[in-house]
Amino acid sequence: MKTITIGLDIAKNVFHAVFVTSHGKVTKKKQMKRAAVLKFFANTEPAIVVMEACGSSNYWAREIQKLGHEVKLIAPQYVVAYRRKNKNDYNDAEAIAECSQRDDMSFVPIKDIEQQDAQMLLRIRERLVKQRTKLSNQIRGMLLEYGLCINKGTAALRRALPEFLEDADNSLTWTARSLFSELYEEYLLLSDKIEKVDKKIKAFTKENELCQLAQTVTGIGPITALALYAAIGSGKHFANGRHFAAWCGLVPRQHSTGGKSVLYGISKKGNIVLRALLVHGARSVLNVVDKKEDKLSVWATNLKMKKSYNVACVALANKLARVVWSVIANNRPYELKMV
Repeated sequence: MKTITIGLDIAKNVFHAVFVTSHGKVTKKKQMKRAAVLKFFANTEPAIVVMEACGSSNYWAREIQKLGHEVKLIAPQYVVAYRRKNKNDYNDAEAIAECSQRDDMSFVPIKDIEQQDAQMLLRIRERLVKQRTKLSNQIRGMLLEYGLCINKGTAALRRALPEFLEDADNSLTWTARSLFSELYEEYLLLSDKIEKVDKKIKAFTKENELCQLAQTVTGIGPITALALYAAIGSGKHFANGRHFAAWCGLVPRQHSTGGKSVLYGISKKGNIVLRALLVHGARSVLNVVDKKEDKLSVWATNLKMKKSYNVACVALANKLARVVWSVIANNRPYELKMV
């Protein structure tokens, strides 16, 4: 029996599907409007439907799965090598189907609604933090033009700027005081929005069992736990913790030839935000390991003595990634083992 693979090139309004047999022969091509997509797949015999992991792909994957099809998402960078001739929608769809038929191909897990909610919370927070950082940098830069300097950090700005506005003896003009006052109000508003999002994140993690399990691991807080849940869910699509750590980009980048193995810095693959959170969590753990006597802390202390601080942070982040994957995948809280 020949298995049909349907490569689906999704877009905002016009979708293109290409039917490919297990031998790579194209049997049918179809162009359809957005409103006709689900009706088309409802009337199509069950097949393997493959899409690129991009905007709205999770929605279409869930809906097409409900119609009895097996759905797979594939990273766009893997598809490029299989596209022949010129780039157009049909060639893209055919390349998606052909790429998915490789035995060693890896696929992107389909996110459920709760994971998308978690991801949206994190992205909103990230945007607000970036806006506040840009605003604080602008305030500091413009204050320097008046000979006024503020140290780094939110606390320093909140303390110093009101003092500058109240000080009648500095070089600020009436216009400058009015503008800086408006900027400070905007800064406080952004800070208030970030606090509200943080409260929503904490409430989400309290109600989510996987997030609670993740937080039993040292160095994993609510934001990192939510990022883990949004990115990997239960983590079942990874064979083991090492695969997850490699997906996070916390392993050496390899460039080997002629039997000679050459390793560089970390590969930086996978989720950029998640990797950064794991490294920050490892950094916080590394700062207090000298005061603890569990096996993880002793291992980290010895590592810190032998390696540079940043290398030790990444190595510990790799270990935390493997540990937290095991906790989530096995549905078992983390327990510190004493020496």
